[in-house]
Amino acid sequence: MNTQKEINSELFTLDIGGMTCASCVGRVEKALDKIPGVEAASVNLATEQARIRLNASSPTKIEEVIAAVQKTGYEAQLSSSHAIAAGKPSQSFWGSDGLGRVLLGFALSAPLFLPMLLMPFGIHWALSPKWQLLLASPVQFFLGWRFYRAGFKSLMSGAGNMDLLVALGTSAAYGLSIYQMLASTHAAHELYFEGSAVIICMVLLGKWLEARAKQQTSEAIRALQKLWPEHAKVLNPNIEVAEGAPLDQYRDLPLEQAFPQDRVLVLPGERIPVDGLILLGSSHVDESLLTGESAPVKKSIGLKVIGGSLNGEGVLVIEAKAVGVESVLSKIISLVEDAQTQKAPIQKLVDQVSAIFVPSVIVIAIITGLVNWFYLDSASIAILRAVSVLVIACPCALGLATPAAIMAGTGVAARFGILIKDPQVLELAHRLNIIAFDKTGTLTIGKPRLLNLISFTSSIDDDTILASAAGLQLGSEHPLAKALLDAAKQKGVSPIPPSESKALPGIGISGKPGTGPWAGQNLYLQSIASLEANPNQASIIQKAQACFEAGQTVSVLMNESTSTPIAIIAFGDELKSNASESIATLHKLHIRTVMLSGDNTAAANRVGHLIGIDEVFAQVMPNHKADIIRQLQASGKNGQQHWVAMVGDGVNDAPALATADVGMAMSTGTDVAMQAAGITLMRGDPSLVADAIDISKRTWKKIQQNLFWAFIFNSTGIPLAALGYLSPMLAGSAMALSSFCVLSNALLLKRWRPAHP
Repeated sequence: MNTQKEINSELFTLDIGGMTCASCVGRVEKALDKIPGVEAASVNLATEQARIRLNASSPTKIEEVIAAVQKTGYEAQLSSSHAIAAGKPSQSFWGSDGLGRVLLGFALSAPLFLPMLLMPFGIHWALSPKWQLLLASPVQFFLGWRFYRAGFKSLMSGAGNMDLLVALGTSAAYGLSIYQMLASTHAAHELYFEGSAVIICMVLLGKWLEARAKQQTSEAIRALQKLWPEHAKVLNPNIEVAEGAPLDQYRDLPLEQAFPQDRVLVLPGERIPVDGLILLGSSHVDESLLTGESAPVKKSIGLKVIGGSLNGEGVLVIEAKAVGVESVLSKIISLVEDAQTQKAPIQKLVDQVSAIFVPSVIVIAIITGLVNWFYLDSASIAILRAVSVLVIACPCALGLATPAAIMAGTGVAARFGILIKDPQVLELAHRLNIIAFDKTGTLTIGKPRLLNLISFTSSIDDDTILASAAGLQLGSEHPLAKALLDAAKQKGVSPIPPSESKALPGIGISGKPGTGPWAGQNLYLQSIASLEANPNQASIIQKAQACFEAGQTVSVLMNESTSTPIAIIAFGDELKSNASESIATLHKLHIRTVMLSGDNTAAANRVGHLIGIDEVFAQVMPNHKADIIRQLQASGKNGQQHWVAMVGDGVNDAPALATADVGMAMSTGTDVAMQAAGITLMRGDPSLVADAIDISKRTWKKIQQNLFWAFIFNSTGIPLAALGYLSPMLAGSAMALSSFCVLSNALLLKRWRPAHP
């Protein structure tokens, strides 16, 4: 990653209006690429947005970029912030893609095409030419004006798009009908007003269906946006926050006016407005839409809560830590939006094809008309077949194939706590054959716990020993000290405060308990490695041997006054409950598993054996993890590359996450790890790894299916239209149906559910 480039660049997102097909995307990107200072630009048809990286040192301003897009014939404006975005409004009934225009079009066209439906029943009836002209004209020039306007703009910019094809095709059919009407006063059945009118109606119907489907693909974003409450109950600064104290003095402020350090009151059933720590109260909090966690989570004083989650039965007072764009919810929305706006690498091929598609179709339509006119000696038939070619070739499905699948796949994954922020992951996940796991915090809980207390005396119970040892650690911030104090709290044991306490760097801590069997005596809680001069060292090590073999960290509570051991206290990082099951699931997918650990070889191998890891790398320094990933990638047989994913959660995992073909970061870790990874797992749950691979594979398959059917549709439809097997009306219907089928196929991804919810 080029950090300097990021510092000297600014990222912008533009809302682009008026795009209708893949050719439009190519035109906008081409215009953006020509602007000095634009380092990169990506346009997405499904989201109707452009992401632009603008060199900060360039004199070009974003206003000039917007003007350049507008000059090509499209609408452009700076998109709203990721923060508390309102989302795009739903399509109005009489809007350009509204249902009202579709219904009006079919109402005007019905008398034109109904006679064709009656002919098989022996009923030969048709409106007079004047009535046909009267009904077809508003469809052609009122409802179809959008195609003329957009087609003309594309023509003036030296390119073509779907609108140009529709405008040319329907104008030809309409113009031919005018000619026939003027040349013959009696042949009403030789007019083609119904063809031009129905084509416009079918295209409008297709655009309405597209708009609805696009709205569904964006459902995940809108669901996340709706989690933001509009207001926050900010307590007055001078009010006391304590059990039983009244909490009725607060200001109901708009959410954007809440700041870090504010104390926020959250009542039962309300959405939590900010990220923060609980100062008062306890409750169950529903975080399902944020993390995919199905059951509400118990929250109490001192625990973190995420803005947007739903408070349960308790009253909470929260100290705000992050608000607005700094909050977890805002970052999730940003990640999902970025993923849905970016392009998968395969889309580059589609864009290259689309750039030459419309001009090629116009040439094919002209050749079709000339050849049919020459061989059939009928100008009307030749024009109709050329019209069919123009209409059937509209590249709507081609432009929607990839982005629709990406939007649907990343959206449903986000619902279950899997944030896919890099679409390239979708093309790589199906190739993965090695998954490398960091151990601490990924396969294990990542928090030391008291696992064993082995007493050297039978006359004193374990709780008394624990109380004395925990008392020595009062006030200490060391992870092992916290583990000892937590264990005492869980057992209901009160630590015995020492009358004297002293930290011993590199050894441990000493102190004199104020009460208990060792009152006034000097006790040491020290590492086992510091016992070199103690005469009881051999017996202590022998008794602790089982703890060593289990890979545990061992401390010894010593009575310094008598130089005798009191107890061995062993700490360890527990395995996550479903770690073994998660590894077994990956093995069923024929994926080799690897674990990277800084622990000693015996401890690391024991953990690997317990959960079924295929290969363990122990005593790995943080800066060597990326080297191991590169070794794994190059370890394929016959020079073939292995495809490797890395799963981690810490700052020291960031280089390895960036080096791997696919990086997966646990959100329970650090922001640095999440930024370096292509996938963020919103729960510290290793089973999500297999689920992330599954949804990535399914999304990739949908992309392939959509592109296959889009290409097949155009490659078979154009010859059929040229040979006269598709009338203009059927061509219009088929074109609308193709876009609808591509979007519907993508929306099937919304039915996906993780294997281990």
